[in-house]
Amino acid sequence: MAQLVVRNIEDDVKARLRRRAVRHRRSLEEEVREILRNAAKDEDRIAGGLGSEIAALFGERGLDQDIPELRGYDIAPPDFDP
Repeated sequence: MAQLVVRNIEDDVKARLRRRAVRHRRSLEEEVREILRNAAKDEDRIAGGLGSEIAALFGERGLDQDIPELRGYDIAPPDFDP
């Protein structure tokens, strides 16, 4: 296994990592390993916005037309008064 040394971590960052490790019932070292694993895993994902994510999920579901953008419309809050 490889080793990685990270120097000059701010004290508040270390304290937050330690609290996070306690919440997850892990050692500080294991918590940092898990964070690094997840960060490296997310790098393999294609970056995109919410619309791109939704399109990727439902792209093969039979929608054969583009959905128009709804920008520039005024949105009014609902009126709940009887």
